Amino acid sequence: MHISSLTDGLFSSEGMQRLFSDRNTIQRMLDVEAALARALALEDVIPQSAVAAIVGACKADLIDADTLAKLVSSAGNLAIPLVKQLTAVVAKTDAEAARYVHWGATSQDVIDSGRVLQLRDAIDLITTDLAELADTLASLAHQHRATIMMGRTWMQHAQPTTLGLKIAGWLDAIMRHQDRLQELRTRVCVLQFGGATGTLASLGHSGLTVATALAKDLSLALPALSWHTHRDRMGEIATTFGLLTGTLGKMARDIALHSQTEIAELAEPLAQERGGSSTMPHKRNPVACSAVLACAIRVPALVSTMLTAMVQEQERALGGWQAEWDTLPEIASLTSAALNQLREVMSGLAVDAARMRSNIEITQGLVIAEAVSLALAQHVGRAVAHELIEAACHQAVESGRSLLDVLNSDTRMPQDFSSSRIEALFDPAHYLGEAPALVERVLAHHRQRKA
Repeated sequence: MHISSLTDGLFSSEGMQRLFSDRNTIQRMLDVEAALARALALEDVIPQSAVAAIVGACKADLIDADTLAKLVSSAGNLAIPLVKQLTAVVAKTDAEAARYVHWGATSQDVIDSGRVLQLRDAIDLITTDLAELADTLASLAHQHRATIMMGRTWMQHAQPTTLGLKIAGWLDAIMRHQDRLQELRTRVCVLQFGGATGTLASLGHSGLTVATALAKDLSLALPALSWHTHRDRMGEIATTFGLLTGTLGKMARDIALHSQTEIAELAEPLAQERGGSSTMPHKRNPVACSAVLACAIRVPALVSTMLTAMVQEQERALGGWQAEWDTLPEIASLTSAALNQLREVMSGLAVDAARMRSNIEITQGLVIAEAVSLALAQHVGRAVAHELIEAACHQAVESGRSLLDVLNSDTRMPQDFSSSRIEALFDPAHYLGEAPALVERVLAHHRQRKA
């Protein structure tokens, strides 16, 4: 249920809006009711003759959603008024069949199993979008595997790296999320069916056989027993989506920082009416990154709600279960929105390699100090080399000269440590360590997953 749909374009996706729409929520619960009727008849619990009328009535268009919404507050959940309406619809065509609607189930069985069907679709949607993002990142990492840029720690220049390695880091994290989603699917996509207290007592000795048939009909796994107040599955999907949104937020933060005027190394795709300002015509704001970050800010508190809701009373919950109903769809929607926004950014990411190279020169060679110190240590030892280079760095800062100029005029430098060798050390391409190999390791992992 939306307070406002004006910002859905920022904080949801069309696919996720369809999955968790009121109509689809009703339909998924009706899918469970239809499958239940078929399973009950298959095990001779209800007459086979009742199935057609029940299944035929399990269509969301036959349900008055407005009336349903009005009755939820007094009923305490959506299933009670839904079953009442469904029974009435069935009775119009077959009064005898109406006696067997919702036979042997409890409200939570229908609500939870319907929600699991929605979550299965949500996982599939995010899995597909995540695979597309991974492919785009792999292409960018390969394209920029040798694009040199400044690595930054504590928001300060540290040592040279490559854009390819930064993107490979993003990709590596995304692939871990792909693994989590795959593992999550097997644990979350399970049937909820236990009756009033999880014993299936209303079905006598047919309880497990009906449950087995119902799970098969819905293509869900059959758990060892019902999980009415054991909500680790719901907590796991919430935290998994939360972790993914956190990674998407980290990527958006990186891009936004690199798009600052003073840095200007990356930018979101340029498009008509995108990123402008109502007062400043020159602005090119990172609007997609802003949306991703807003999602990443909102999701953790919602995940906290889901984890808090896990502490539920005895066989059926009082408040905790109910707190999940709107929270989990919102988490899924925000995750999907962040993912879609970032996919769009990455598909047209603007890279200014020349600006990246010039930004390395801002400190006039200070970021190469470690490389020079290590090379000098081979001649005079580590301690002496560190002392010499540290003093040279201080002198360079105080005088406004480059570190290379200071070293070339330093009489303390050993004779066999030539100016030409010192100058070669100041090429950032010579101090990238294993960056190219590390990028290739991640890309090989990506290729292997797709093979």
